[in-house]
Amino acid sequence: MRKQFLFIFLALIVANTSQAQGKTTRIGYIDMEYILENVSDYKEAKSQLEQKAQKWKQEVEAKKLNINNLKESLKTEKALLTKELIEERETEIKFLEQEMMDYQQKQFGSDGNLMRQKAALAKPIQDQVFTAVQDIAEAKNYDFVFDKSSDLTMLFSNKRFDISDQVLRVLNRTEKREQLTKKELKQQEAKENIENAIDDNPAMQDRQKALDEKRAAREKLIQDRKLEQEAKRKEYEDRRNAAAAEREAKKNGTVSGTATPTATPAPTSGAVNTNSTAKPATTPAATGETPATEQPGMSKAEERQLLYEQRKKELEERRKKILEEREAAKKAKEAEQQKANTTNN
Repeated sequence: MRKQFLFIFLALIVANTSQAQGKTTRIGYIDMEYILENVSDYKEAKSQLEQKAQKWKQEVEAKKLNINNLKESLKTEKALLTKELIEERETEIKFLEQEMMDYQQKQFGSDGNLMRQKAALAKPIQDQVFTAVQDIAEAKNYDFVFDKSSDLTMLFSNKRFDISDQVLRVLNRTEKREQLTKKELKQQEAKENIENAIDDNPAMQDRQKALDEKRAAREKLIQDRKLEQEAKRKEYEDRRNAAAAEREAKKNGTVSGTATPTATPAPTSGAVNTNSTAKPATTPAATGETPATEQPGMSKAEERQLLYEQRKKELEERRKKILEEREAAKKAKEAEQQKANTTNN
């Protein structure tokens, strides 16, 4: 704590001395935690470390559960055990408790595996951050750069002195440059020059921020319009499909029309049974079925062939029905004749 106060005191002395000599002191700060959380490699490795920590926690919980079960068992069976067995069980439980505490300390202690692996994970990126901070400080003449997330207490920090995003851009540039071609590298350098100019000019930063907000609002408006157009297009498609389905249903005859039944001709010879009534021939239109000749995708020749087959079938059924009626009339006449003979006898 004394070192921190001494450091701040010396920094203030240097700042006052510089101002006395007419030189403007430039001070900036970074947020190391913010930078680490926005580096993709660190986030992936941190996720893997959190999975390990979760596994260690589960192991600790399993040990605790085992110890609690042993305690409950001893409490239940204590009246039935001898003094020596009770002491032996208690000694075993104490040993397991100590073992569990040692394991917990080993994994989650101040010098445990979790803290060491976290430090090892952050170390390479922290080194890159320190290098980037030095480059930015030298290029832009910063006198002091503090770390907001360190033990150093900052009671107030103005956002315009935060260079964390600049450090992130430097780290991302280094990573991207390894994958760029010469042409893309030139374009990237031009973009970097614009970003550096924006960083050096607060007014330009505000202007760029306003432009970014307008661009985001415009993109959102365009996206909303696209969604609205998609909804209208879908509604139109649904209406058109429904109308097409209705037309197809009418075309295929699923809607019953006014069909004129075909009368069955009377027998040409012999007595006619007056009780038998001729039924009209059944047609597809009368039953509401789809006519065979109106099936979609059918050529004219196929339609004629189907029509011929259909008429031939209707004539065959009609002929069969006439023969049946004749046979029935003949049998009825023979029965009447036999009955009349029996009465005369």
